[in-house]
Amino acid sequence: MLQGKFKIRKSLSLKVLLSSIGFAMLITTLIGLSVHNRVAATIINEKIAISKVETSRSINLAQSNFNIARFRNNAGLNQVVKDFISSSREDGLLSGRETVLLPYAKDANQQSIYQTIPALLLLETISEDFRQEVRQSEEVVDQRVVIRYEDGTEYPGFLIGGILDIPRTGQYEIYYLFNLDAQYESIAVITWTLLGAGVLLVMLIGLSTQFVIRQVVSPVQQAAAVAEKFTQGDLTSRMSVSSDDELASLGRSFNEMAVAIQQQIARLENLSMLQQRFVSDVSHELRTPLTTLRMAAEVIYQQKEVFEPNISRSSELLINQIDRFELLLSDLLEVSRFDAEAASLGVVTFDLVQLLQKTVEYLHPSKSALFEIDSPDKPIQIEGDPRRIERILRNLISNAVDHGEGKKVKVQLKESENEVAVGVRDYGLGFKEEDGPYLFDRFWRADPSRARTSGGTGLGLSIALEDAKLHQGQLLAWGKPLQGAHFVLTLPKLHGNSVQLFPIALTPEDALSTSTKS
Repeated sequence: MLQGKFKIRKSLSLKVLLSSIGFAMLITTLIGLSVHNRVAATIINEKIAISKVETSRSINLAQSNFNIARFRNNAGLNQVVKDFISSSREDGLLSGRETVLLPYAKDANQQSIYQTIPALLLLETISEDFRQEVRQSEEVVDQRVVIRYEDGTEYPGFLIGGILDIPRTGQYEIYYLFNLDAQYESIAVITWTLLGAGVLLVMLIGLSTQFVIRQVVSPVQQAAAVAEKFTQGDLTSRMSVSSDDELASLGRSFNEMAVAIQQQIARLENLSMLQQRFVSDVSHELRTPLTTLRMAAEVIYQQKEVFEPNISRSSELLINQIDRFELLLSDLLEVSRFDAEAASLGVVTFDLVQLLQKTVEYLHPSKSALFEIDSPDKPIQIEGDPRRIERILRNLISNAVDHGEGKKVKVQLKESENEVAVGVRDYGLGFKEEDGPYLFDRFWRADPSRARTSGGTGLGLSIALEDAKLHQGQLLAWGKPLQGAHFVLTLPKLHGNSVQLFPIALTPEDALSTSTKS
């Protein structure tokens, strides 16, 4: 069932075909029901109308004969009545009707009582309401009924009733019962004919729709297949064009677009390669003059005591900026390795608890009171590159101190069976929700007006993210304006595994409690 739904959602031709068949079935059903009801009503009503006219003539003719027979003696009148009853039965055998003759009521003045009822017929078929209607009407009246017999047989039919005045005997009710089995058999034949025609029509519509689909949807399917190959990296795929209609125009436009995209991708790839090569070459070429500059700057810095104060201060600034320059070159070289997919891991087994403690003490040995470290007392052994993981931790902790507005920084380390996580929480400026997707972009800053002299090179978080990906780990960030930020690094304990659980929640507990109170 689910596979069928999935197949329908994925197939445009199947959607169109099923929709067309569905609408065809709905329209055919509505038209068929309308035609069936109209034809069935026409057949039944025509039978009733014709029978009603014939019955009226028969009753009028019988009444005329009775009026003439009033001048005869009782025996002659009795014979006329019997002949009428006998002829009515014979006519009924030919026309499929039955006759019922009933007196109004027995009267002491009546010389003879005539009554005829077909064998096994239940008089309940003729309701008292209908009998009352016949007595009050001057013309024949009809009613649809179910004709019932004492043996349990039932037939659909109708009644036509009228009044006969027999001389010297009184008034009688005469009813003709007509069986509609033949008409319903005809209606059944018409029903099956309409049903067969409807099924045939739906099949023809389905076949014609399938034919149209092949002409219209096939080029769309081909375009989708070519586009899918494009996404998989096959930029040489093209649509085949063999006509001059609108779909062929679509194919030509698609092919032209594919050529333009291929050319643009080639230009971008070439530009990216040139950019990567430029960054790599510049980084390497600048190392030699930078080394010379550092040597000269250190010589000047070591002699700063003999210089004037302003020159001494300049030597300090020179050393600081050379340090920043070296850090930038180191980051650019690392970025070029990532771009060239040349970055590799030196996997060893080490204690992450010790590495975290060493990183905090190395970065800010004089600010130990600023940190709140929550880590297990026992070692946590993991497989990875300690140099790259230390660089991730250094970037996260440095960012927390730089943007923490001098407030406490909380660092916690937790583990699960197969994962280990490090969370760095600061309570500084934080960042907006819409800035979250750009935090790990190269050279991106939340505040473009912030001077470049504050903070690092703008590459730290992007390099940290790449280092985390090399370890099959994840680096996520949470932040709120004026509520600080929370960075969580999650790594698998064993090299080659992937992260399945997150020992540290991305949204910190103090943020959840604050939102609950508000």
